[in-house]
Amino acid sequence: MSEVAPHTPPSCPGKSAKRVFARMSWASTDCGTAAKSVDGRDKPGHDGSRGWGFRALSALALTLILAIVGFVGWVYSLGPLPLDEARHVSTTIVDRNGKLLRAYAMPDGRWRLPVDAKSNVDPTYLKLLFAYEDQRFYAHNGLDPLALGRAALQLATRGHIVSGGSTISMQLARLMEPRRQRSLYAKLRQMVRAIEIERTMSKEQILDLYLALAPYGGNLEGIRSASIGYLGKEPKRLSLAEAALLVALPQSPETRRLDRHPEAARKARDRVLDRIVEEHVVGADDARQAKAVPVPKLRKPMPILAPHASDTALSTVKDTPVIRLTLDANLQKVLEPLARDRAIALGPNISVGIIVVDNDSGDVLARVGSADYFDESRAGQVDMTRAIRSPGSTLKPFIYGLAFEDGFVHPESLIDDRPVRFGSYAPENFDMTFQGTVPVRKALQLSLNVPAIVLLDRVGSSRLASRLRQAGGNLVLPKDEAPGLAMGLGGVGVTLQDLVQLYTGFARLGTTKPLREVMADKDDREPLRLLDQVAAWQVGNVLLGTPPPENAAHNRIAFKTGTSYGYRDAWSVGFDGRMTIGVWVGRPDGAPVPGLIGRVAAAPILFDAFARTGKTLAALPKPPRGTLVASNAKLPLPLKRFRPVGELVRTGREQALHIQFPLNGSRIDVDRSGGQESAAMPVKVAGGVLPMTVMVNGTALGEIDGRRQRLIDPPGPGFARLTVIDATGAADTVVIRIQ
Repeated sequence: MSEVAPHTPPSCPGKSAKRVFARMSWASTDCGTAAKSVDGRDKPGHDGSRGWGFRALSALALTLILAIVGFVGWVYSLGPLPLDEARHVSTTIVDRNGKLLRAYAMPDGRWRLPVDAKSNVDPTYLKLLFAYEDQRFYAHNGLDPLALGRAALQLATRGHIVSGGSTISMQLARLMEPRRQRSLYAKLRQMVRAIEIERTMSKEQILDLYLALAPYGGNLEGIRSASIGYLGKEPKRLSLAEAALLVALPQSPETRRLDRHPEAARKARDRVLDRIVEEHVVGADDARQAKAVPVPKLRKPMPILAPHASDTALSTVKDTPVIRLTLDANLQKVLEPLARDRAIALGPNISVGIIVVDNDSGDVLARVGSADYFDESRAGQVDMTRAIRSPGSTLKPFIYGLAFEDGFVHPESLIDDRPVRFGSYAPENFDMTFQGTVPVRKALQLSLNVPAIVLLDRVGSSRLASRLRQAGGNLVLPKDEAPGLAMGLGGVGVTLQDLVQLYTGFARLGTTKPLREVMADKDDREPLRLLDQVAAWQVGNVLLGTPPPENAAHNRIAFKTGTSYGYRDAWSVGFDGRMTIGVWVGRPDGAPVPGLIGRVAAAPILFDAFARTGKTLAALPKPPRGTLVASNAKLPLPLKRFRPVGELVRTGREQALHIQFPLNGSRIDVDRSGGQESAAMPVKVAGGVLPMTVMVNGTALGEIDGRRQRLIDPPGPGFARLTVIDATGAADTVVIRIQ
C-alpha cells in the first residue's frame, strides 16, 4: 500500500498581506471565511457577513452625505428668488381715496394690478380660497404634509384628483418661475422655493403677491385685473358666485376663460361650491343659489378716468407703481359725461375743458381735459385745461380788485361808460352800446368793456400783469410785446388751470396756492399774494350778484364769463366758499365758432358742474375787518364818483388839482441812514380844494396842510402810486420809483 501522506491545508497566497493586518483583531483570508485572530484562533461571533455589513453601511452613509451635499449644491444653484421681477406690476393711478382711476398695461401687454388683501379683497373670496387651496396657510412653513397626504388618499380612493397638495406658497413659487412640464423635479423645486418664500416674506406679503400673479386667462393676472376685466368692479365686494368663480379660474385659466369658454368656467365654479359645502364653509342652500347665477361671457374694458391727468402723472412720476392723485373719482365720474354731452349738443369739433380746485388746499379735485379722450374729431387727447388760450373778459375782476386795493374806487362808486380813446385804441362794449353812468358793481357784473379799460389805465397794465404772475398766473404775450390795455379784454394768453388758480384768490381773501395734482408726503407750497383781503372780498361780493344763466338760481355762485375775439373761446369761472370751477368751450384748433359766447355756452356748464358735485353750496367768507360797506350816498366824497387820470375838476375859479412834486415817472433816492426824519419825502400840490388826502398805493397817509404840501414816509424800494384827492373828489396821480 502506498503511504498516505498526512493532511495539510493547501497553501494560501497573500501571507505577506496577512502579516500587514496581523495587528487587527480580525481579518478575512483569501482561502477561508473564518476570521482569525492575531494568534490564529477563531473568534466566536465574528464572521465575514459583519465585514460586508460595515462596508454597506459605510457606502450608504457616504452616499447619503454625497446626496445631501449634492442637494445643498443644487439648492444653491437655484440662485436667489426672482422677487424683483415678480413684483413688477402695472402702473396704477388712484384718486385721493385710493379708488382706481386708470391702469397702464405692463410693457408686454399684461394687466397685473397690485393687491392689498386686507383692503382690496372681499373676505368671502379669501375664505373660499383658503378652504379650496390651502386650509392651513397660516400654520405651515411652505409645505403642508397633511394636504399632501389627503390629496394622495383622495386620488387612491376616488381614482381622480380631488384636491391638490400644493400650498399657496408652492403655487406662488410656480408662478414666479413658470415651467411648462410637470415632473417630480419641478415639484421638488417648488417645495424648495416655497420654503425660501416663507423665510423671506410674511404671510400677508405672500398672499398679496399670489393674488397679484394668479393667472386668469389671456393677459389678465391677479384678482383685481380679473375682477375688473370680467366683473367690471373691484374685488372688495363679491357675491358668493363671483368669489367661487374667481377661485376656480386660476386652476386652468386658458380653458376656463370667460370670454371663450364660459361653460367650462361655470362647471369649475360649481365644483368649487361643492367642495366648500363638503368643507362646511358655506351652506348647501347658499351654494345652490350661487350655482343659479350665470357667469359673464364678455370682458369689460379697464377703467379710464381722468386720462389727461393720468398721462401727465405717468410722465412726471417715475418708478412708482401706484401714483396717488388729489382727484376725486366720484366727481370726475360725473363731470366727464357732462363735458361729453354738452360738447355734442354744441356742435361738431367742439371740445370742453373743466377743472375743479379746492379753495383751501389748492388741490385739483377733477380735471376734464376734453369732451372725449378717444374722439379724434374733437382732438380728444389734447388737454384743453393746459392749453394757452385768450381769456376774453375773465381778467376784468383782477383789474377791479387792484382798483379797490388802491382805494380810488369802491363797488358803489359811479363810473362812466361812454366812448373813450387811448391814442389809437378805442374800446367798445360787446353789444356796441354804452350804459352811461353806472355803479362800478354793475359795470363788472355786466362785463362792460370801457369802464374796465379806464380802470386798467389807472391801475397800469404792467402792474396787473406783474401781480397776476406773482399769484401764479403765467400770462403769455406775443414775443417782445409789453403788457397793454388790450390785455383787459383778452389780449394775452392763459391756461384754464392758471385762471382757476387766480380765481381761488377771491375765495381765499387775497392769496392763491399753487395747484397740486399728485399727492405727496410733504406739502411745502406757500401762499402767493394776489390782493389785499378787503379788495378780494369786494370782488367776490360783486361777482356773487352776476346775473346767472337762464333757469339758474341767483346769488348762489360768484362767477365771471368771457368770450375771446372772433368767438374762439368761451369761458366761465365761478367759486363758492369751498371750491372753484373753471369751464372752457371751443375748438382745439382755434377756429372760430359763430355764436360761441361764454354766458350762453360755458356758464350753464359751470352751474351744472356745481350741481353735480353733490354738495350744498358753501357761503363766501364774511367781510374782513375794515371793509367799508355803504351805499353811494354814504361814501366819502372822493369815492362817490371815479374820474380818470387827466380829468381835473374845477370848482368856481379854483385851479385844477395838480401834483407838483414828485413828478410822474421820476426816480426818488431815499437816504435812510439818518433815521425816519431824513428819509421823509415831500409832496407838493397846486390847486384843488382843501382838505386834501395823500394816498400811497391805496393807503391814506394824512392830509395836505394849508401850504399844500406834506412830508410822508416813502414806501419800500420799487414802484409806488401816489394819489392826492381834494374835497370835491378831484384827484391827481403820479407813479414814481423809490430807490
